[in-house]
Amino acid sequence: MGDTPGTPPSKPDPVPESAKQGQEFIAQVHQKMSRLVQEFATGAINRTQFHQLYDRYQRQIMTVAQFIAESDPTMWQDAVRETEDTLHLKKRLAAKAVGMSVYYNNSGMPIETLGEFAIEPELIIPMLSSYRSAAAEIFRAGMRSTEMENGQWLCFVPGSYTTLIALFSLEPSTNQLQMVERMHKDFEDANKTALEAGEVDSEKLAYPFYSFVQRRIKTDPRPDEPKK
Repeated sequence: MGDTPGTPPSKPDPVPESAKQGQEFIAQVHQKMSRLVQEFATGAINRTQFHQLYDRYQRQIMTVAQFIAESDPTMWQDAVRETEDTLHLKKRLAAKAVGMSVYYNNSGMPIETLGEFAIEPELIIPMLSSYRSAAAEIFRAGMRSTEMENGQWLCFVPGSYTTLIALFSLEPSTNQLQMVERMHKDFEDANKTALEAGEVDSEKLAYPFYSFVQRRIKTDPRPDEPKK
């Protein structure tokens, strides 16, 4: 029998199903990232392969996560109404990864610094020492972030062997903080053999956050030059 006259056929709501599929895709990509970390740790791939593939997976996750966050079917209507100035404003106010530095827990010395991490060691070392002392008093203390006087934000991410310090242009979002925390874990897993042995050669380590910082430097818009 057909549908009752005047009653439209029922259809499943596509939004929850779409969001579920997106979450499943993100979980699959996370599995690929974990396999990639193990491949580098066992010497199956080189640093260039690691950086390129990790960056690709990371961009896929960010794209799908953004789609899920804006899954409201009315969002596209609002988006097409936005002016170019509004889009530029949103982009300018979004936090960007300015630089990252990894410190070895045993010695307290930096292993590698990436990006524009223009903070004097005289300032970082006391802050790092204070953070570690506070973390030691709190069982399984996690990531901490603090605002600098210039409006930038410092994020401290603890690990078994190292501490990652990330510098953001503005207050980072929860998703950005979670991504930094995952990248630091992948850094320690990928370089576990060297970190455990204490034989840390910065030029032989893999840096999951390498492209995360470098992409910001390459794509960050420069001030408009005066028109001639």
